[in-house]
Amino acid sequence: QVQLVESGGGLVQAGGSLRLSCTASKNIFSAGPSAWYRQVPGKQRELVAGISSGGSTNYAISVKGRFTISRDNAKNTIYLQMSSLKPEDTAVYYCNFRGALWGQGTQVTVSS
Repeated sequence: QVQLVESGGGLVQAGGSLRLSCTASKNIFSAGPSAWYRQVPGKQRELVAGISSGGSTNYAISVKGRFTISRDNAKNTIYLQMSSLKPEDTAVYYCNFRGALWGQGTQVTVSS
């Protein structure tokens, strides 16, 4: 069973930056699409950013220009670089592979 493990969350002030990492237990990310989602209590999980096996990226309108998704196949890891963070970015962030495999989530809290 392949596992995804996120890291890099934490508490940051508005305007600050964080980089999230998601490492897979096997070399999978080059074989299909992966993505970052986020969820706040009482709301549905929402797509933040995605990256295809070929490297094409897409972003939610709310984070475009501030967040960057990337991948390092040699490290079995995808990243989410988050800049100019806002309090509304506060959520648990999850990585996903092929729409089916999820990590356990990492909390991001942005203080105003």
